[in-house]
Amino acid sequence: MFFVGDELVAGHGDPKALGWTGRVAARTMPLAEDLRFHTLAVPGENTAELSSRWDEEALRRVGPDGVAGSQNYVLFALGRHDVERGVSPTMTRLHMANTLDRASALGFRAMVAGPPPIAAADKRAIAEYAALVEEAAARRDVPFIDMYGPLARHEQWATDMDASGGTVPLQAGYGLMAWLVLHSTWHSWLGVEPVRTEA
Repeated sequence: MFFVGDELVAGHGDPKALGWTGRVAARTMPLAEDLRFHTLAVPGENTAELSSRWDEEALRRVGPDGVAGSQNYVLFALGRHDVERGVSPTMTRLHMANTLDRASALGFRAMVAGPPPIAAADKRAIAEYAALVEEAAARRDVPFIDMYGPLARHEQWATDMDASGGTVPLQAGYGLMAWLVLHSTWHSWLGVEPVRTEA
C-alpha cells in the first residue's frame, strides 16, 4: 500500500510525527496484517512531478515477485502545488490521466484524495482544483476522497491552520484528514472489514 503525495503525506507540522497517513495505517493494520504501508512523499510537488516519479519508487518496493506477486494499492493524495505554481487545468488533467493510466497498466488499484483547503492559498482556486481532481478520478472510475468540502467549513481545521501559519495542519488537522479517509470507501477498496463500534 503506497501513499503518494507532497508534504501533507509526509505529515509535516504534526507534533506527533504521524500525519494522516500514519493514523490511517495504525487503524488499518490490525484489520489487514499482511498489508505493508509505504509513504512516498516529495514536499512541494505538483502533479507533473508526481506523475514522473511515483511508479519507479513504488516498483522498487513491491518485493522480488514484482507487481504480479501481490495485490498493490496506491493512494494519490494531491496538495495545492498545481495551483500555487500556475499549472493549467488542461495540464493537471493530463498529468492525472497519465498517473492513473500508469497505475492501471501496472496492476495497482488506485484511489485519489483531493487537496484540503490551505489557508495560505487561494480558496476559490483550491476548490476548483479539487473539483478538477475529482472529475479526473471519476473519468477512470477511481475512488475519490473529498478533503476540501468537509474541511472548508470545519472550525477545528481552520483553527489548526491558523495556529500553524496556514501552510500545513497540526495534530488536530491531520486527525480530521485521517477521519475522512477512514470514513470513505477506504475499507471496501482494500477489501477489509472495518471494526464495528456499537452506538
